[in-house]
Amino acid sequence: MLAAVAQFCATSGILANKQICSQLATDAARQGAKMVFLPEASDFIASSKEEALDLTTSLEASPLLQGLQQVAQEQNIWISVGVHEKSDKLTHIYNTHVVIDDLGKMVSTYRKIHLFNVDIKDGPRLMESDSTLAGQTIYAPLDTPLGRVGLQICYDVRFAELSITQRQRGAQILTFPSAFTVKTGMAHWEPLLRARAIETQTYVIAAAQIGQHNAKRASFGNAMIIDPWGTVLARCADSVKPTLALALIDLDYLEKIRLEMPVLNHRRNDLYPKLA
Repeated sequence: MLAAVAQFCATSGILANKQICSQLATDAARQGAKMVFLPEASDFIASSKEEALDLTTSLEASPLLQGLQQVAQEQNIWISVGVHEKSDKLTHIYNTHVVIDDLGKMVSTYRKIHLFNVDIKDGPRLMESDSTLAGQTIYAPLDTPLGRVGLQICYDVRFAELSITQRQRGAQILTFPSAFTVKTGMAHWEPLLRARAIETQTYVIAAAQIGQHNAKRASFGNAMIIDPWGTVLARCADSVKPTLALALIDLDYLEKIRLEMPVLNHRRNDLYPKLA
């Protein structure tokens, strides 16, 4: 099956972002993709906590999700997308990963469990926990036309335990919608993604924000699809223009790698805890 990974530069303009995402999903379907993966915070990237709180709605009321539900149904395509979600706490929201099936239904949601908190003296300060609540649940991988997909978000990629747990639960694909900072992206983005693919023997699909969103925030880009051997199969162009990259997901190849190098069977759970 053919997968598409997307990259664009979101702003605080929800309707403009909705139009871009809808077009990316439509283009992916027309190119034969069965599922398209959109970045973290595809609905908006705000310049302040107050603006983020003001723009955030429930998932059901999200203009972006409503638009993508319509596209999914019309184009017969599954959609993975990162959005903001209103919580019961007025001062905080969730960073949420949503999957929409080809009937336009929201079939899975995951709330980011690892929050990106950086506060360096005389350096950058980006405290996600100032405005965002951490999720508390690791869900079972979701059955999709591409295979069983384990949902994560951005900073989660740094915690191998989560990816290994999802592989133990049957994941064949791991996906990381992201908005990586430029500095950390240049140093760590590709090595982390390839490491997660190699150690879990899964496909990794990582959509990404790119470019200058506002005066305070810029993202690295380099959305990509990686196979279970750690090979980068497809990568979006280094451009702030909305972009897609496509690659085949071959589950027979995945099973061949797992059979020939059964690393999961070699874990020393007599010496360290089993992740499940």
